[in-house]
Amino acid sequence: MPVSLLDAVPRGADPDDAYLGFVAWAEDQGLTLYPAQDEAVIEIVSGAHVILSTPTGTGKSLVAVAAHAAALARGGRSYYTAPIKALVSEKFFALVDIFGAANVGMVTGDSSVNADAPIVCCTAEILANLALRQGAGAEVAQVVMDEFHYYGDPDRGWAWQVPLLLLPRTQFILMSATLGDVTAIADDLTRRTGMPVARITGVERPVPLHFEYVRTPIHETVEELLHTARAPIYIVHFSQAAAMERAQALSSIRIIDRAQRDAIADAIGGFRFTTAFGRTLSRYVRAGIGVHHAGMLPRYRRLVETLAQRGLLRVICGTDTLGVGINVPIRTVLLTALTKFDGQRMRQLTAREFHQIAGRAGRAGFDTAGTVVVMAPEHEIENAVQIAKAADDPKKLRKIIRKKAPQGFVNWTETSYDRLISAEPEPLTPQLQLTAAMLINVIARGGDVLHSMRSLVFDNHEPRARQFELARRALAIFRTLVVAQVVVWDADGIRLTVELQPNFALNQPLSPFALAAIELLDPEDGAGSVGTGHYALDVVSVIEATLDDPRPVLSQQQFRARGEAVAAMKRDGLDYDERMEALEEITYPQPLAELLAEAYAVFASSQPWVLDFALRPKSVVRDMFERALSFTELISLYQLARSEGLVLRYLSDAYRAIRQTVPSDAQTSDLLDVIAWLGEMVRQVDSSLVDEWESLVNPSLALRQAQGPDEEPVVPPAPPSVLTNRRAFGVLVRNELFRRVQLAALQRDDELVELDPDAGWPEALDAYYDEHDEILTGGSARSASLVSISEGPGEWRVEQTIDDPAGDHDWRIRGVVDLAASEEVGTAVVRVTEVVRL
Repeated sequence: MPVSLLDAVPRGADPDDAYLGFVAWAEDQGLTLYPAQDEAVIEIVSGAHVILSTPTGTGKSLVAVAAHAAALARGGRSYYTAPIKALVSEKFFALVDIFGAANVGMVTGDSSVNADAPIVCCTAEILANLALRQGAGAEVAQVVMDEFHYYGDPDRGWAWQVPLLLLPRTQFILMSATLGDVTAIADDLTRRTGMPVARITGVERPVPLHFEYVRTPIHETVEELLHTARAPIYIVHFSQAAAMERAQALSSIRIIDRAQRDAIADAIGGFRFTTAFGRTLSRYVRAGIGVHHAGMLPRYRRLVETLAQRGLLRVICGTDTLGVGINVPIRTVLLTALTKFDGQRMRQLTAREFHQIAGRAGRAGFDTAGTVVVMAPEHEIENAVQIAKAADDPKKLRKIIRKKAPQGFVNWTETSYDRLISAEPEPLTPQLQLTAAMLINVIARGGDVLHSMRSLVFDNHEPRARQFELARRALAIFRTLVVAQVVVWDADGIRLTVELQPNFALNQPLSPFALAAIELLDPEDGAGSVGTGHYALDVVSVIEATLDDPRPVLSQQQFRARGEAVAAMKRDGLDYDERMEALEEITYPQPLAELLAEAYAVFASSQPWVLDFALRPKSVVRDMFERALSFTELISLYQLARSEGLVLRYLSDAYRAIRQTVPSDAQTSDLLDVIAWLGEMVRQVDSSLVDEWESLVNPSLALRQAQGPDEEPVVPPAPPSVLTNRRAFGVLVRNELFRRVQLAALQRDDELVELDPDAGWPEALDAYYDEHDEILTGGSARSASLVSISEGPGEWRVEQTIDDPAGDHDWRIRGVVDLAASEEVGTAVVRVTEVVRL
């Protein structure tokens, strides 16, 4: 029976025994430590800091396990930090397998599992806020910081620097494949802690990389790599659209044979490809081609990863996001360019970015070598093709008109490629920031607050000029806190006048504001206290204003709104200049914008730390509900097929925020309907996001999942039956009926006939509009009181009352709900049978 790591490295073990015990445990797992791993483990058990900058595939994860074991043996609490929640969650489950459920916890901004455990997995921001709040007295014996190159990230780098500044009694293990020169960081760490820093770098990869620069068209390059047994190939693009276009272009090439196609078909036989993108992906993966980018639904990304792990995909077209913690086996990385758009401009890749991507090639234990191929620019490839056609004929060579790079094109050459291969990653640039929330955490710590703030501002890794900028920023924030009477400074020192919640600055930072704004709404007013038509949807709008913007959705909403406005202005006879001027004022929907702006200003006057975070009114969840859209219909309406994953992540974040933030006394029946509908809709599209969060708020479920089977199935479990949640299914039924009401209000007879061929829509609408001028679709029109449901075996009978201007309520839409069909497709299947006047 394999030896347990806890038995191999027991509590109280001295450094020598801890080292020997860990090596014995690793050997029992079939692992032999590389020299760099061995050196790192020796330094860790000896109590030194370790900066481990070794290539991908050199076993940094095993070093992290050794570090946690050493901390446990010493009786101290250790933290593992990573840049994204998905990596934190993955590490949590992995460490539970090794150390047992009782010894491992996880803390995220959403919730926590076993937070008092001796090993805690969290994002860097969680640890940074802990360091700010507790300082040197924090119970943090050791920190393993994975992907430490995020220290140089302009937006998030502060969270990697703060723990190094404020935890002088902590042992740090800083890990990344692409760190560059870390002399300044190492020297400062020794100065602060008095402990030596072991820098382990310059290690040769166990799987060497071979580099090539090619001038052949990409389909020829791919075929050459396939024929020379260098698959799986990951083709790196710097936009999602380019990755999809490449997959489409390669689908005409024979990537796999019939037996391989059959193996893939067997593996994915029961998988639900329910969206337009999913159906496209189904065609690609059956041809041996995967697609992988951040805009995909999680279950589609996992499908590609799992098929690749089993050797069933020979080519994957994706973006450079694969570089962060994604476990996909790759033999060859093929870069389509050495330039990328960084959000502001096109530029060449940095050495860090290049090596981060290239390092994914070659799998330890599987490959004897990895290959990195860089494509020349398109014009250079076309010139090479012309030269090859001319062969050695001088006349043909003289006639060649060489193409030049397009105007404005950021070029790269073989010289650029050679420079990147040999270049060390650039030194990390410190990115410390100061916010009101950070100052409040420091003040909450107590003690000599002035000294603590002065130390944070002037004793950090920033250049002197930047330190003075931070000092001016700190003074401005401090004055604001004093004016707002959040902080007082008197003879007794500097202190807070308010009591902070334990998770201050760890959760949705604008949640306290959302609570205050919800109090402005009247739950008794079904039409909403500000006249928007629905209290429940006003609450949703408050929550949506506190969430990050899903930019692709908002961009498409604005595009659609402007298109509709232009059409209306043309009908009204406005000339071009007037139309263009008017268009500048049209943006995406922003419900309650004025009310929220006023409430935000009032709230910030007493709690100015919220000014660190922008209020962002928008309508995505509300838009879906008001239009009675399914997820697929939302994606289709706004042409968001490449951003399905982003949209679903936003919807799941909204669901969690509503569940967490809205107090029970503000949850009306209508709001509970919206919450149930939203959660079920997200779950039916991809249950992993809701299930992941609900496992975190239910620790026993999370730990059971952590102890589940090792091998992930290709086909994930189907989501629960849509019929299970009666409340949510009832909302789905009502939405389907209200969809008909909306179409009838717009007199779209053809669409109604397409939905319900035998309902007699045209005749019924003619008769209705003989009596009434319009069909109402406001808040009261979609009230649950206008819908009756009669539940029976196999089907429900339903009736929707049309809200007419006279209030007669004598027109009804009648239909049936097919329960079996609804269960199969994961949404309400409604068939209208008649539209009648009572």
